[in-house]
Amino acid sequence: MKKIIVPVDFSKHSEYAMEAASILAKKHGAEILALHMLEMSDALLTKADNEQNAKAIFFLKLAEQKFEDFLDKDYLKGVDVIPIVKHFKVFSEVNEVAKEHSVDLIVMGSHGASGLTEIFVGSNTERVVRHSSTPVLVVKNKPTKMDFNTVVFACDFSSEAVTAYINASKMFNSNTTSLLLLYVNLPGESFKSSTEMESTVKDFLFRADGNYDKLKDVNYVADVTVEKGILSFAKKVNADLVAIPTHGRTGLAHFFEGSISEDLANHANLPVMTFKIMK
Repeated sequence: MKKIIVPVDFSKHSEYAMEAASILAKKHGAEILALHMLEMSDALLTKADNEQNAKAIFFLKLAEQKFEDFLDKDYLKGVDVIPIVKHFKVFSEVNEVAKEHSVDLIVMGSHGASGLTEIFVGSNTERVVRHSSTPVLVVKNKPTKMDFNTVVFACDFSSEAVTAYINASKMFNSNTTSLLLLYVNLPGESFKSSTEMESTVKDFLFRADGNYDKLKDVNYVADVTVEKGILSFAKKVNADLVAIPTHGRTGLAHFFEGSISEDLANHANLPVMTFKIMK
């Protein structure tokens, strides 16, 4: 991991993201690109009118000053941080910057009220995830160690999730990390027997890895929603991170259904990392 992007809106939650990124940057010797989306139109930036030009300069200078104050933190000492200001609040631009600079990870803060659904759906974070081909790490609280010793990767083990799984395996390819795979079996039409689940998983692993070595790391749970199954299992194994694949076309909304109880919602304070499903 050499480059990390942190979209910054100068809020408490983007500061959580910046601090999380700084911990990861120090561990991996990476640099941080601090990206601020400045809401100014081309008209304001290019109009010849003196008043409009003055407004544009004012907003740019204000952003520069905010950046200077925002980045003046003890936890950033020793970390190479590059501030970047973009003119539009267009969330696809985050992915464009990531591609331009060959970024390995995007780190974002979220004020999601409860559960995994509210962390993403309808939020700026969800919009970034929707457009990003780069993995996105979402944090809700002030980070501590950011040691991802136990990671739960949950998916439906379909062929389209193979690339996301491969990318997650590369991300967490460390002797200090245990990557646990999770299949959540749901009631109704999508319910599978034990034999069907095992067959699906074996086909998936052979397609992704060319072998069945990871079969020992696959876990099966039955629950009423995918989200509830993920969170209850993460709590059971004391996971440090939940990793999930996501479709770009709909963000994460397709992945979650139903609601969850308050105790499981509170457990969603775990960091969550998304991996784009590539076709």
